[in-house]
Amino acid sequence: MSEPIRVLLIDDEELVRFGLRTVLEASGGFEVVGEAGDGAAGVRAARELRPDVVLTDIRMPGVDGLEATRQILALPDPPQVAVLTTFHLDEYVYAALAAGAAGFLLKDTPPRQIAAAVRAVADGTATLSPAVTAALIDAYVDRRAGPRRAEARQRLAGLSERELEVLTLLGSGEPNAEIAGRLFVSEATVKTYVSRLLTKLDLANRTQAAILAHEAGLLDG
Repeated sequence: MSEPIRVLLIDDEELVRFGLRTVLEASGGFEVVGEAGDGAAGVRAARELRPDVVLTDIRMPGVDGLEATRQILALPDPPQVAVLTTFHLDEYVYAALAAGAAGFLLKDTPPRQIAAAVRAVADGTATLSPAVTAALIDAYVDRRAGPRRAEARQRLAGLSERELEVLTLLGSGEPNAEIAGRLFVSEATVKTYVSRLLTKLDLANRTQAAILAHEAGLLDG
């Protein structure tokens, strides 16, 4: 049997933490290794417990989830981070994604989908709620991209035509299977391209790649 996915929960509402713990542990394949009621305690717990995935609320007193995300992702060999939110079109969520969070999870997500989403972010192969994440990026990145567009395009100067195609599809929230179908290649080939893109562009995950694609105007037409 494979090792369980180790999860740290950060939320100032005890009931939310209890619900998430219950859902994950009932699903099997997860171990909730710790809980924290604020961002500062969450950063300490992430440093000490070294979880695979951190689920953190954004709006908390003291150190909020955005700052906690930044600090956790600055740790050596950091875990994957997903942010919890009530509203998907939220500038704080966008800021967390831009800071390196792998995706976000709505607090009213059905239990079965919560477990699947946490597995996806643990694998590092999928963005949570791809269509909604793409809509969020569209709302908050495109309208602010003007001043950064030239810089973003400069970062893409060394990419091949196929790499640009893959990046554009990442920007629209397409999973690997859909990208493979559109480009008539295998999923394994897509995974190789994605990994190469993240390395070349010095990006943490697919979400940051999607943000860069929008900033560079790859989805404008």
